Amino acid sequence: MPAYAAHAHFYVLNDKALLPPDMVGRTDFIVHSERDWRFFVNLWEAFRILRRERPDVILSTGAGPAVPFALVGRALFGCRILFVESITRISAPSMTGKLMYRLAHDFFYQWESLGRFFPRGRLGGPLL
Repeated sequence: MPAYAAHAHFYVLNDKALLPPDMVGRTDFIVHSERDWRFFVNLWEAFRILRRERPDVILSTGAGPAVPFALVGRALFGCRILFVESITRISAPSMTGKLMYRLAHDFFYQWESLGRFFPRGRLGGPLL
């Protein structure tokens, strides 16, 4: 059971997937952006979804929706932003991690070796 199961929550993905039961009816899919003009579409999608859902906190890991939702959520809706750097990043940060380090209120990395890149981040250890 996820740590957030007792709280109202929803999911945003950029890839269609076979959803587990707890995600059915609570998932929005957005356009897949590969660092091109579709990023601006993602900003609009983030605005629409966040306006509807009104979250207090945005928790994200990996790429895809992380940056547009953090930008819109923090700037327009006052959301607290939590980011977890991908467990696959062992010795060097991801591009998304570098961007989110500046945007997130709380930043977690999963490998001690990343501490030198994220001095104000926190080692969460393997979270999966």
